[in-house]
Amino acid sequence: MNLKEQFGISEEQIRHAAGLLRARSLVAFPTETVYGLGANALDPLAVARIFEAKGRPNSSPVIVHISDIEMVGEVASEWPERARRLAERFWPGPLTLVVPKQPGVPDIVTAGLMTVGVRMPAHPVALALIRAAQVPVAAPSANRFTQLSPTTAEHVRQGMGNRVDYILDGGPCTVGIESTVLSLADGVPTLLRPGGISALQIEELIGPIARVAEQDDGPHPAPGMHARHYSPGTRLLLVDGGDVPRNGAGAYLQLRLVPRTSVRKVVMMPADAVGYAARLYQVLHGLDADGYDWIAVDTPEPGEEWEAVLDRLRRAAVSTT
Repeated sequence: MNLKEQFGISEEQIRHAAGLLRARSLVAFPTETVYGLGANALDPLAVARIFEAKGRPNSSPVIVHISDIEMVGEVASEWPERARRLAERFWPGPLTLVVPKQPGVPDIVTAGLMTVGVRMPAHPVALALIRAAQVPVAAPSANRFTQLSPTTAEHVRQGMGNRVDYILDGGPCTVGIESTVLSLADGVPTLLRPGGISALQIEELIGPIARVAEQDDGPHPAPGMHARHYSPGTRLLLVDGGDVPRNGAGAYLQLRLVPRTSVRKVVMMPADAVGYAARLYQVLHGLDADGYDWIAVDTPEPGEEWEAVLDRLRRAAVSTT
């Protein structure tokens, strides 16, 4: 695939970015989910720069991105049969598999745990970068910790500033929310974070999966498990039936028509979960920049297909006052 024709990115830019990764620099790059902030996953000093740039606590592990199935062996000490089947079906794609790690994977990548999250992203730019760097790439979302994930290169520039050494601009992300994280480290497959691949899709392939309990203290088994996460700077509220605040100037993300609203701006969101997810962060970034007093979000009805969206909204809506 010609990256120059499709994304405006030259082979020289890919080689330059890959060289920076090998030289312990930070490179932001697009995936199908959100933009990642990448470093050499096998270099603890390089990965430490990610945590410093994001203001991320060491209790939150980072996902390791690979470009082909052969690279799994560089970071995973075991690759269960379920992992093989899931990778064959969903990779490249928005599914992270947590498995026992190789001793060479630094503890800072895994929050000191003996497991590592591995993913093969479904974006040509990301795959080309990892192949050129010839190292697995640790890459959480390219934003400050707990803030909105970036789905465009401009979001990265606005949110991270000079904390990033180089940005590959591959256009807007298509999935729009982070990957599903599934642990295969124990006997029962466990959903650690809902995301771009639904639990139903996974269960159709490998059978029933468990859900992880919320965890406040200690190392988290997956990223994105803090109570407050994915948050705009503007106060975000989940509402039902147009029950928005009466005070202040606000914006309303609406799923269904409500006869009366007392808001400055109404945004009609897609009625399907996939379309909603693809637009969510983009819309919130725009509203956050507009300086509203609050953002009210029509709460989607609970359902399997809305699990990931609801997870992001509930964490974003946690009060900080």
